[in-house]
Amino acid sequence: MSTPPSVPDRLEPVTEDWQRALCVVAHPDDMEFGTAAAVARWTDQGKHVVYCMVTSGEAGIDGMHPDEARPVREAEQIESARVVGVDEVEFLGQPDGVLEYGVALRAVIARAVRRHRPEVVITNNFRPTWGGRALNQADHIATGMATLDAVRDAGNRWVFTDQLGDGVEPWGGVREVWAAGSPDARHAVDTTATFDRGVASLEAHRAYIDGLGWEHFDPAEFLESGSRPAGARLGTTHAATFEVFGMGWEG
Repeated sequence: MSTPPSVPDRLEPVTEDWQRALCVVAHPDDMEFGTAAAVARWTDQGKHVVYCMVTSGEAGIDGMHPDEARPVREAEQIESARVVGVDEVEFLGQPDGVLEYGVALRAVIARAVRRHRPEVVITNNFRPTWGGRALNQADHIATGMATLDAVRDAGNRWVFTDQLGDGVEPWGGVREVWAAGSPDARHAVDTTATFDRGVASLEAHRAYIDGLGWEHFDPAEFLESGSRPAGARLGTTHAATFEVFGMGWEG
């Protein structure tokens, strides 16, 4: 039996010759567990970044009823985004914890892509695990897979035609989709200068973290456990990693 090829250790820099990005993730806090520092870097460069939360994370705090948790988690996400320079946060209103990959979810995300017309779309890791260590969460998997397909759907005027009109047109201008934190990541971005803002962004999710019972959780220590190894592979102190999917024929 032949030995499979080894995974290249060196990470390549992501392209940054774009101006508009849309971040589509399942829950409030998904951007903050590793990617918010990258967003701070890009907003500092003058890029326009929009957050779309597919759910409001209302099922994420065991000791808080979803009707109570929803506004708390939305407020924390809005503040968290503000810390890294994002002033537009949308909540797409899908049910937390029971997202299903399929046409309905693709349609919700395609509508957001058509409205915001990004050049790059960022989602979360949708592989089954986080590098063989811990199982990924079902909402992350469904959202990431649906986002890949929804980006293609958004450019096809004969798919989800009911969305078109009133200024909404097909949008085929997404060049790449980036899955943050994927175990198959081959690209990264230097977050050394903005690492502390990434930490502050995660700290803004105080009710959620407290609700998890993580009494001794240290956001900086947690984020460093991923950003420092990634930085070493990029040649920097800190980095955020991405699996990159090209949307053109060559992608």
